[in-house]
Amino acid sequence: MALNDDIALLSTVSLFRDIGEDKLRLIAFGAERRKMQPGQVLFREGTPADCAFVVADGRFELTRKNRDGQTTSLGMAERGALLGELAMVTAVDRTMTAIAPDNAEVIRINRPLFRRMLEEYPDIAGIVRQRIADNLAALNAGLGKIAGRFTG
Repeated sequence: MALNDDIALLSTVSLFRDIGEDKLRLIAFGAERRKMQPGQVLFREGTPADCAFVVADGRFELTRKNRDGQTTSLGMAERGALLGELAMVTAVDRTMTAIAPDNAEVIRINRPLFRRMLEEYPDIAGIVRQRIADNLAALNAGLGKIAGRFTG
């Protein structure tokens, strides 16, 4: 794939939507592409995460283990999905497993690359901070709805 194709794809990802093309070019240039075979695991739940992945082609089945050890399907991640965005900023463990059911391809954005972008371009840091704040607000709202079921 050409660099311009990667920039166009990155511009569709919600986290990167408000980042200018010149900065997306730096991310695309520093990122790496990985081809996945059918059945290949992109990452496993509970393992340390040092990067995020943008699905460039194909799809990934996302699963998580329940308390009883059973595997639950979380759905499919398709082209343009960003998997593991928090890992670009800080050390975390994977919260799910991602497996390619068919041939697929991802763009891997590692933490050192993204942190360098945050340091050099404070406006990107502001966008990321707002995105994390929005995600936390949505999580809190969801928890509030669930908590209502257990009170009263």
